[in-house]
Amino acid sequence: MFMAETTLDVIIRGVVLTALAMCWVVALVRVNGLRSFSKMTNFDFVMTVAVGSLLAGASQSTDWLAFLQSLSAMAALFVVQYVTARLRKTSDKFETLIQNKPIILMRDGQIFEDALAETRVAKSDLIAKLREANVLDFSQVRAVILETTGDISVLHGDTCAEELLEGTRR
Repeated sequence: MFMAETTLDVIIRGVVLTALAMCWVVALVRVNGLRSFSKMTNFDFVMTVAVGSLLAGASQSTDWLAFLQSLSAMAALFVVQYVTARLRKTSDKFETLIQNKPIILMRDGQIFEDALAETRVAKSDLIAKLREANVLDFSQVRAVILETTGDISVLHGDTCAEELLEGTRR
């Protein structure tokens, strides 16, 4: 690719291609915006993993065509994410089609065992999240929600606005 296949060529190729690919990713993120690597949806998670995989592939390319294919695939992912985000914003039907609804695992101090079973969340994991949120007693918990990203949100305190639970299911 650069010179005869030697150890030095492999090292230089890895460094140069990785730097070029990283600059490409930064440029794509600048064009696409801050949402590029957010964790708002399961689609965003897949996007992040796919770009990382393509970046690794680009940095290990042995010829320019393979390198350019990785860069064009990254650009295509950013375009697909942009279009998908726009469609989600403008169409409730599209949103419903591609997005899971958050699930309430616990409400007003009561653990929903059926929701834990459905989502395959262990009770010990739920309790660990409660400890992370500094919950001292189950009675403090207004709601625990498994978000579409896989994160667990713990809402605790004296009250919980119903608007915070809109779009969730039990």
